[in-house]
Amino acid sequence: MRSALPTADLNAARPQFVVATREDQIIGAGALERFGDVALLRSVAVESQWRGSAVGRVIVEELERRASAQGLRELILLTLTAREFFERLGYLTRDRAQVPPAVLDSEEFRSLCPAAALCMAKRISIPAKSGHS
Repeated sequence: MRSALPTADLNAARPQFVVATREDQIIGAGALERFGDVALLRSVAVESQWRGSAVGRVIVEELERRASAQGLRELILLTLTAREFFERLGYLTRDRAQVPPAVLDSEEFRSLCPAAALCMAKRISIPAKSGHS
C-alpha cells in the first residue's frame, strides 16, 4: 500500500495491526499502539480504488472492538486528511494538552506527524463482565 503515512517507528512501537485483503491483495490496514489504558489509532489506510467502500470503517470498527476487549478506555489519533471520516465514526477533536503524557511522548506525536495534524479521540466502552455476584 502506498499511503504516505508514517512508518519509521513501527519496529519499535510494535502496534497491533488489522489488515483487509481481497483476493490475496492488501486493500487496507490500521493499527493500535497501546499506552496503558489508551491507544493510538494509527496508520489507517485504504487503497484508493477501495475508498468509499466501507473498508476503512470496517478496519476502524475491528480495532475499536479489539481495544474494548483489551479494556482500553480511549483511542487517540492524528490526521491531516481524514477528519470527516473519523467524525462520522464518533471521533471528536481533542486538544493535545488533554492527551496522556505517554502518548504525547510517542514518536507519532513527537516527530512523525506534523504539528498541523488534527488530534481526535473517542471513548471506548468496555464490555460488561458476565457472571453472578
